[in-house]
This record gives sequence, structure tokens and C-alpha cells, in this order.
Amino acid sequence: MNRVLEILRNTVSATTEEQARITEIPAPPFHETARAAYMKKLLMAAGLRVETDAIGNVIGEFAGTSQEIVMVTAHMDTVFPEGTNVTVKRDGGRLLAPGISDNGTGLAALVALARAFHEAKIKTKSTVLFVADVGEEGEGNLRGMRVLADTYRKNVKYVIALDGSATEYVTTAALASRRVEITVTGPGGHSWSDFGVPNPIHALARGIARFVNARVPESPRTSFNVGEIEGGTSVNSIPSRAAMKVDLRSESESELTKLESFLRTSMQSGLDEEMASARDRGMSGSSNALELKTVVLGIRPAGDLPENSPLLAALLAADMRLGNRSRRERSSTDANIPLSLGIHAISLGAGGRSGGAHTLEEWYDPVGREMGLQRVALTLLGVAGVEP
Repeated sequence: MNRVLEILRNTVSATTEEQARITEIPAPPFHETARAAYMKKLLMAAGLRVETDAIGNVIGEFAGTSQEIVMVTAHMDTVFPEGTNVTVKRDGGRLLAPGISDNGTGLAALVALARAFHEAKIKTKSTVLFVADVGEEGEGNLRGMRVLADTYRKNVKYVIALDGSATEYVTTAALASRRVEITVTGPGGHSWSDFGVPNPIHALARGIARFVNARVPESPRTSFNVGEIEGGTSVNSIPSRAAMKVDLRSESESELTKLESFLRTSMQSGLDEEMASARDRGMSGSSNALELKTVVLGIRPAGDLPENSPLLAALLAADMRLGNRSRRERSSTDANIPLSLGIHAISLGAGGRSGGAHTLEEWYDPVGREMGLQRVALTLLGVAGVEP
């Protein structure tokens, strides 16, 4: 174990350089293939037996003496669309690029851990799977982790998801969320000659105005966000279509259900109000009707790590050894899926400092990386077990 920690300490600079190389391989939503190929190459070079499953997860096996599995994952996808410039720039010790921390940090740590295990020739009781997975962000709906949980559910005992850099907290509870797309369609027309025809953007706006007045509880904490809205073709055209995407989150499944129901009724009311306005202008009729369509894009289930979990005990022991103090938090990560299935799981940052996540100004500073890597390694070895 000491040899593993020593290797991680001595390769911090190399890990940071690898992080930059990984980040510069684009991995927009649903297009992680190029990055996956590179991750497969890195994990194979670390001495693992590597395969890519049907959905695109890259799975490297570090064989143990038992069939029990501990899974360490880091998601490959970013929130940024195709065409985003992901060139890494340097500002002193900082690295700047979209996705540099989320999740360049986790992916670089995954490789560093696999290399350290291989070089130290450590033997574990449990088989450790080092996995670079797909579909964690946004509409990916945790699709990579869903497949992993289904594939290995019989033997997997613990899951450690590496996500970002933070070491001041650990995610031990899964935040429930739903992503919903609302689409309104209508006849469209000219802004002057067809004035009065019901307008899908107006209907959305009326519905949004109602919805954002929702009163959500502080406890259990609940939130909503209208994150995307689009529609229309020109400023002087009545659009035939408008759509928006909404993110709903709550510590409570029941509150989440109530919030989704309020979203649906608010949008229907917005459509009804726009149709009533059209009738007042004499523009009603079946040919001018608006239609509302609601699609749930993603569901992330809730779950909690048991207080007496050996995984939590291993993390706390690692923190104590390294002099790190961390709090427990609830968040939405790859750990949602195993936690919802009763599999013990946590999400950890892999060290360093970062900011601007999910923005083009995202940055990462490797100061503190050594402790973060060692924290993950000690936690992993604490549950995987070490053979003499």
C-alpha cells in the first residue's frame, strides 16, 4: 500500500500532463468514441485486461483473488456540444479548458490509480474494475452506469465514482432529478398578415411565467431550472414550433413528482391562455390549434449510503490518515444508479482545485492533487482488501 501511495506522489506532474491530453480529445454528449479509444489505450498500457462494451464503456480489469468486484469509474462525456474548442491553455500553474476538471480530473486519476496498482504489483482480494464510462452528463441519463450496474450487479459490492477535484466533501446520497422537454407546435405564419394566430413561443412564455412561481420547500431541498429554450425562424415569422428543456431536482422523490406535475399543468395553462387570446382576436379554429408534447428525457433515482457501510468507514479512515476533513453531501452523479439499487457507492473528487465547471472558463489547479489521489487509493484498497 505504501508503494502505491509513493508512486502516486511521484507521478503527480505526469498525471497532470495526461489530464491535459485527455481533455483535448473532444467528448461531447453521445460522442465519446475518440476519447474512449484513448482511454482504452492508456488502461491497456497500465497492464489491465481491457474491453469496450456495447454502449461504449471502457472496462479495465485488475484481477483479484475473488469474484467480488469493486468498481472505480470516471465519466468521459462533457456538457459541451460538438465544435467546442477544448485546447488546454496554461495560466501559471492553472490549466484552462472546457471539461478540464469535469471530468478530466477523474479520468486522469483513473489512469494514475491503474498504473500505480500495476507498478506496485499489489494483489487485491476483490477484482477491481477501472471504468471510463459514457453518458453521465445531461441527457446521457447515466446510461453508461445503468449498463454497468445491470451487467455486474451479481458480483459488484462497491462503486467509487471519480468526478471532479473536490476533497472537502464526499457524495454519499443520490439527488433525484428529472429532465423534461416541452414542445409546443402550431400553424405559424407572418407576423403582420397572420397576427393573432396562436404563437408557440408565447404559449411557452405564459407557461414559464406560471411555473417559475412554484413554491418549493427548503427541506427537503428542491430546485428547478429552465435551461434551454428555442424556436422560430425569423423575427417577423410566427413560429410553428417552440421547445424548452427543464431540470428538476429534489432530495425527495415525492416532492419531485409534485414539481413535475406542476410543470405539466403550468405549461397546459400557458397553452390554454394563448388559445384564449387567439379566440379573442377571432383566430380560433382547428387549423390554428396549438399542440403540447411533454417528453421525460432523463430520470435519476435517489438513494442513500448506509451509515454503517464499510465503504464509508474506508473513506473516513483514509481522511484520518491524510489529515483531510470532509463533509457528506447529496448530489447527482454516477453513484445514483448503484445507490438506488442498494449497492454501496460514493462519488469522490480526485484532488486539486477547480472552478467554472460547465462553463467555457473552466479551470484546474493541481495543488493538492497528491492528497486527492492517495485518498481515493486508500479508500479503494480499504474495501478491495490487500493480499499479503
